Amino acid sequence: MKVADLSQRDMAGLLTGKGLPIQIGPFWINLHSTIPDLLRHVTFFYAGYETTESARFFDFHITLKNAGGLRRWVKPQVHFLLDEYAPFKPLPYIHAFAMFEWGLNWCIATTAHRYLIIHAAVLEKAGRGVIMPGVPGSGKSTLCAAMALRGWRLLSDEMVLLDPATREITPVPRPVSLKNESIGIIRDFSATAEIGPAAEDTAKGTVAHLKPSETSIRLARATSRPHAIVFPKYQADSRTRLTEKAKNSALLEIQENAFNTHILGKVGFESATSLINGCPVFSLEYSQLEEALPIMERLVADSEVPA
Repeated sequence: MKVADLSQRDMAGLLTGKGLPIQIGPFWINLHSTIPDLLRHVTFFYAGYETTESARFFDFHITLKNAGGLRRWVKPQVHFLLDEYAPFKPLPYIHAFAMFEWGLNWCIATTAHRYLIIHAAVLEKAGRGVIMPGVPGSGKSTLCAAMALRGWRLLSDEMVLLDPATREITPVPRPVSLKNESIGIIRDFSATAEIGPAAEDTAKGTVAHLKPSETSIRLARATSRPHAIVFPKYQADSRTRLTEKAKNSALLEIQENAFNTHILGKVGFESATSLINGCPVFSLEYSQLEEALPIMERLVADSEVPA
């Protein structure tokens, strides 16, 4: 059963009662909240995800609730709770839906240690996965959103879940987080982009989310294999160019972008090394999406460096 099969009344009743179950990639969450903005967020972005009426095990019991006391009325705030534990300070009430997405990132990154977890976007076309690690400001999410809107299957905008034994990637397709100028860029890029409301004045500036495609959500249980690794770097007015990247440098950056190598230890290091050794690795400098996208297309059509 899909979340979309529930009526608004039933969905609201579950959120405020025993919880709304949602399967997101390999994880089941049980979500509780009385916040109307969160109901609208789930209705818009998670309609195509699986839910269930049966009792089951949940990976995460997540609650978002209003702060009590005077904070309910004066500069109202929202708390994020995982199993009644509050891992973060509260945020302004109007940032509830953004806090849910950030909090779920934290839940996965701090618990899913059966995977090597790398902070990166990952998309697939023609059965070939492309991993795009990126620091804030690199243009990773903007490029990821544009690729998803051009028919690439979105596995994740935030993290790669790499199986150390099989080197397969487990998808976690969720809304793509767009920040500041990227929101307008993607709106102008595609008339079909479904972008939710913006949360302004967050710690990351203005944040809005792009809805994943129905195909990406439907194929969430289908793993992928990495075909190439691309380190994107947005540079205003630069010439678009793809260059080979030294693998020792790439390994260091993968380690720096991994959330749990300190927990996985030798297994994590060997997984990262195997990933780097098994894929061509590139740097992509770009300023124009329409120039970068054909390069990414050629990358999955041929394992050699595209001209």
